[in-house]
Amino acid sequence: MVDPTSDLGEEGEASAPRCASCEEPALGVERRTVTWVADGSVERRHFCGEACREEWGR
Repeated sequence: MVDPTSDLGEEGEASAPRCASCEEPALGVERRTVTWVADGSVERRHFCGEACREEWGR
């Protein structure tokens, strides 16, 4: 959830989620997130871009 009192996009590399495919920080406008519900809990994977998201799905 985004903190409504902070500016969007101010995440730094240290606090950014890691890409599920390449382990690089998932930052910027190319960032993608896949979210689903499994066994009653929310699961999500972050990706640094569309290419990594597609690679993860294979």
